[in-house]
Amino acid sequence: MRRLAYLVGLSLGAGHAPFWPGTFGAAVGLLFAASLMALAWPVKLAGLMALFAIGVWASAAVAADTGLEDPQIVVVDESFGAAAVVLVLPFEPLWWAAGFIAFRAFDILKPFPVNWVQDKVKGGLGIMLDDAAAAFYAILLLLPASWLLSG
Repeated sequence: MRRLAYLVGLSLGAGHAPFWPGTFGAAVGLLFAASLMALAWPVKLAGLMALFAIGVWASAAVAADTGLEDPQIVVVDESFGAAAVVLVLPFEPLWWAAGFIAFRAFDILKPFPVNWVQDKVKGGLGIMLDDAAAAFYAILLLLPASWLLSG
């Protein structure tokens, strides 16, 4: 089970990227989202919820093994956050690029309450929740814009 935890927690190895592992993890999230695009909304939502739940377990396991609260190699949280953002946007390259960039910006800048979640919620749930909060901000920014600009 530990190997599975690392496979998930490191988003299929993206966490071992020599630079910007979070960005590589977010890119894996785009691939995950693309694999869900043809499915009905309830299935997409179930896929995201499953990724979140498995991500909590995997990130907690890797954190326990490394002795770190939020190991840099754990990037399943970025995969989840990026997937959550782009799945609500039009399936078009420009919208997905905007979603990717907005998510990474909010994840890196950590405006309140993203920073509060990161500081106060511990364990695998905390690792996943701060990226969920960053995704929420990106969705709040881009979803209305996509509605207005896409007709």
